[in-house]
Amino acid sequence: MLLPPLDHELSPFTGLTREHWCAYADHLLRSAHRFGTEDHANIHLPGANSRYGPRSDSLEAFARTFLLASFRIAGDPANTGWIAEWYAAGLDAGTNPANPDRWPTPGELGQAKVEAASLAVGLALTRDVLWDKLPERVQEQLIAWFETVIGEEYPPINWVWFQIVVETFLASVGGRYSDEDIDAGLAIHDSLYRGGGWFADGPERAYDHYVGWAFQVYPQLWALMAPNDPRVAARKKLDGDRLADFLDDAAFLVGANGAPLIQGRSLIYRFAAAAPFWVGELSGHTRLAPGMARRAASGMLDYFARHGSITGDGLLSIGWHGEFAGMKQAYSGAGSPYWAAKGMLGLALPADHLAWTSVEAPLPVEVADTQRLIKAPGWQVDGTRADGVVRIRNHATDHAVVGSVVADSPLYARTGYSTHTFPDLTPESVDNAVAFLDSSGRLTHRTGFEYLGSFSEDGFQVGASRFTAHWIEPDPDAGPDHGSGVAGTATPGPSVTVVSVTRGALELRLVRVAGASSGGTGAPLRIGGWPVDAASSVVSSVCAVPGYGLALDTSGTFVRSGAHPMGSELTIPWVGTSGTAHDGDYAAVVILAGEGGASPDGGVTFVAGEGELTGEFVFPDGASVPLSRLWPAHFDA
Repeated sequence: MLLPPLDHELSPFTGLTREHWCAYADHLLRSAHRFGTEDHANIHLPGANSRYGPRSDSLEAFARTFLLASFRIAGDPANTGWIAEWYAAGLDAGTNPANPDRWPTPGELGQAKVEAASLAVGLALTRDVLWDKLPERVQEQLIAWFETVIGEEYPPINWVWFQIVVETFLASVGGRYSDEDIDAGLAIHDSLYRGGGWFADGPERAYDHYVGWAFQVYPQLWALMAPNDPRVAARKKLDGDRLADFLDDAAFLVGANGAPLIQGRSLIYRFAAAAPFWVGELSGHTRLAPGMARRAASGMLDYFARHGSITGDGLLSIGWHGEFAGMKQAYSGAGSPYWAAKGMLGLALPADHLAWTSVEAPLPVEVADTQRLIKAPGWQVDGTRADGVVRIRNHATDHAVVGSVVADSPLYARTGYSTHTFPDLTPESVDNAVAFLDSSGRLTHRTGFEYLGSFSEDGFQVGASRFTAHWIEPDPDAGPDHGSGVAGTATPGPSVTVVSVTRGALELRLVRVAGASSGGTGAPLRIGGWPVDAASSVVSSVCAVPGYGLALDTSGTFVRSGAHPMGSELTIPWVGTSGTAHDGDYAAVVILAGEGGASPDGGVTFVAGEGELTGEFVFPDGASVPLSRLWPAHFDA
């Protein structure tokens, strides 16, 4: 692939311009087309199939690359005739009832409901270039294919938007549609709103990138599809304000390395995380500077391109950096990664748009150390300018509901996530854990925990949660992996309250244990740090805090050799008790620092006072936080 020279005047952080984005898009499209059928209806990419089978997967590859093609066409119709011609042929063949290799309809296959939305959005964005020039026969075929969504049941999650946009497109081209379906979908969407621009993807505490690339992107695309729909006019300010609020937070969740926060399911969609930044520019509902929006988006594209996400064949693999089969979820096929196309939504903007012509502006973490509390998911965000690392500590997200007793979901239930570390994908792990070890070496889980709240004061952020630690014997018939923790037979352990006190790269993790001896478990305690590759320059460490609480008298490093999404040998430091943990308080300092960042030696000390709940923790820079502020009544175990 030939790329233009980097332009560090227009783009001082990434060097990428619109021409680079076009080159990447065209390369991805041409590469995928090589695996298309002769009639262009299906793209059979090499690799694993999803649980829905090859007919579904080949449609998925067509639809998701078509979404990318539609952005490219919309922003540059004069120079993209080759793309429009290729997909026009496929749209005909895929919906021709006489074609034995036609697509399954949304009425026949659930996954086709998802892909129909990409086709509808793409046709709406390119209407004058593509739809209006299709023969009437092909238009009628497409309308009939789309109409099978009417009255269909959709899961009450982000999927409701797939029905809304398809039926809205049908309304615009004279097809049948159901106002009841659209209104019901909008009502479900609103029921999932949790404030501050954040949505939960269903009734669980499921906060992830779907907030941005689904719940925030589709309302704005829908508004473009139906500007005269009274529902669009009525919701314009509501949906616009929600998007702007979300983007205010999202800017703080991108690392200086360009990586988005590595958390939540469907991470194989990679730079789809750039989509909300672009849709803010497309709709005008953003408070971010256009140069910052492009810096965030270009940073993501550059990050993944530099780390091997595009194979030698020009394809997007299942993985994070390069290919990693362990990231495949039940619904993932070889075409699934092309939902990354959403992150190229900016190509729908013309070349003279401010998002393309403004000089790149720095991300918050590139300006200064950052702190931010995000209420809905219970995240406390700490970014450090010296190393560009963004970290969150998580006390309210687990892809479950309070009281659930299941295994931890690696991508949701950990205490910490960052832009520079990939979670250990094994549910039972010391990764950012407070866990107990039974006699057979099994670790407890925390899912179902209670969020106790968070606050910011005097340069510190504090968040807390409480849970009954539990061991899980997984159910072998637990069903497909859609992000939730695995169900099984549970054995309860001690009650635990965890308080995270964060300042920069450091987390003071306070642990209060109750009921350690109940049931005769006699289990040692483990407090785990961040997962890093052995060859990484990122440093992860955990240190006991001397002079406070009960002793943490042993330590070690968990090592798992073999490939993981960011390397070949995963390491996780931990501290703990050499014998049975007892009721009482423990304290450790958990550190994640990149090059030029904090020392890995901890450096937090406790200065005792004369009475109960007196004394203070002193951080390496001399700032201190009194113990009395960390165990208020509402945090008590």
